Amino acid sequence: MIQSPFGLGLDIQTKYMWRGMEMMTDESAPVLFPSINYSYKSIYLYAMGGYAINGKYAEVDFGISYSWNGFTVGIYDYYYPTIDSKEDQYIGGGKHTGHWFEGCINYAPEKFPIIVAISNFFAGNDKYIDGKGSQKQAYSTYVELGTYYDFLGQSRIALNVGASLNKSCYNNYDHNFSVCNLELKYTYIVPFKAGWTLPLNVAYIYNPVFDKSFVNFTANFSF
Repeated sequence: MIQSPFGLGLDIQTKYMWRGMEMMTDESAPVLFPSINYSYKSIYLYAMGGYAINGKYAEVDFGISYSWNGFTVGIYDYYYPTIDSKEDQYIGGGKHTGHWFEGCINYAPEKFPIIVAISNFFAGNDKYIDGKGSQKQAYSTYVELGTYYDFLGQSRIALNVGASLNKSCYNNYDHNFSVCNLELKYTYIVPFKAGWTLPLNVAYIYNPVFDKSFVNFTANFSF
């Protein structure tokens, strides 16, 4: 049987957490993430939405990446139409744009349980107001180190530590350096017939910048 290069996915989170940040701060509600992806050799493209079940949040993301010998280099567009859809500018980077453009490099070797990632928002709405009252591009930079341990054939426990290297969206543009994400996650992969699996995970997340803790559940459906 010829395998299709296209894939579909649906992730469910009890609370939308990303890199230690609450993506919905005013109201808490489960979020659905439908996605479609296409892979060809080492190239991977995807489109993903994020929608709160209470209708108070929406997100549309696009990305392309290339992988080689454990390294992955990608460019991503995170779009938040809930910011101000009437005044949005796609690439202009104006005050009301809902787009955040990011470059990212990951390293995850197959034979060693370590994951290293660094990312930077190089354009879009990643802005702050400087001491003179001018709006500046922040170039928020995030670094994450992680490790994991697989056991019992279908279980994994992982520890990730993430930090912002500058005044950034991860620390309300208040700190030059800050650890903003400590995450301990347990994943159990539920096996089904025909080789299909359902990863389920629970994560304890602590953000030292805001001194806040969370416990989050995620289910990852892929087809």
